[in-house]
Amino acid sequence: MDLLNLLSLTLRAAVSPEAAVLALAAVGLNLHYGHTGLLNFGQAGFMMMGAYGLAIGVLLLGLSFAGGVVLGLMFAVLLALLLGVPTVRLRADYFAIVSLAVTESLRLLFRSSWMQPITGGVQGLQRFGDGFFAWNPIPAGTYELGPLHWNEAQLFLCIIAWSLVVAATLFVRILIASPWGRVIRAIRDNELGPTSLGKPVLLYKMQSLVIGGLIGAVAGVLLAVNQQDVNPETYMPTLTFFAYSGLVLGGVGRTWAPLIGVAIFWMVIAATDGILAAAGGFFPWIGAQQIGAARFILFGIGLMLLVIYRPDGLFVKKGLQRGA
Repeated sequence: MDLLNLLSLTLRAAVSPEAAVLALAAVGLNLHYGHTGLLNFGQAGFMMMGAYGLAIGVLLLGLSFAGGVVLGLMFAVLLALLLGVPTVRLRADYFAIVSLAVTESLRLLFRSSWMQPITGGVQGLQRFGDGFFAWNPIPAGTYELGPLHWNEAQLFLCIIAWSLVVAATLFVRILIASPWGRVIRAIRDNELGPTSLGKPVLLYKMQSLVIGGLIGAVAGVLLAVNQQDVNPETYMPTLTFFAYSGLVLGGVGRTWAPLIGVAIFWMVIAATDGILAAAGGFFPWIGAQQIGAARFILFGIGLMLLVIYRPDGLFVKKGLQRGA
């Protein structure tokens, strides 16, 4: 693989709908963890609620695409309430364990045989996104921009996905700049301060959990539309940790940096795949399975070095407070 092809591959990965989905999930996590101090390891669960709500609404209940999205958002709110009401008062590490356990329990429930009539079991649900693409005003054809190329459906999805990412980021920025945002940042830094001033800390935490979960549910809807498939194996804990990787790369608690961090994450993954695939021509023992494992080993090492030497992310100056 030559350098030009490698650069083209990494650029396509950085602006792909998959990158937009992960960026949207990271925006929600940034509200949870970066601004409120909620260490949520269950963002994949909120994404799963959005995706299954859409698929179940369209395929089983006969709702329109918009109705399915609304149902998915309602599922996400329900999950936030079930998860947050009994556990949001817990310390960050305990909340992380509970959120991970609840998400995995739901995933295993959705893939069980007795839930198959509703969720499709291990096979999942397919072909529910026609209503989304029916809104596409872009004429049929192929569209190119340098090394990037799309058909009309891919371009429409890409535009909608990144527009939602920007909208969600601006929305979170407005929230954080408001009096409400100042309270949740105070909760993140020290709960005793807002509590002593009479602020309902648990209510503020629940509000943050619901809002960030709704953003995650929208990411799940986009992922489902992109894949035209909702399968429980998609929503494994690694999906949450991918979003956290992008968040850490860009800078926890920063408004725009997580988006750049997610783009870098996908570029590194794509570049690693390309380099390892090229190395397979020289080292016959490097196959597809080894590439999949090696890229995460290399990325994990890089992430550890980042946490050690740049714990505030790539784009945060030393000594600069979060939230800018």
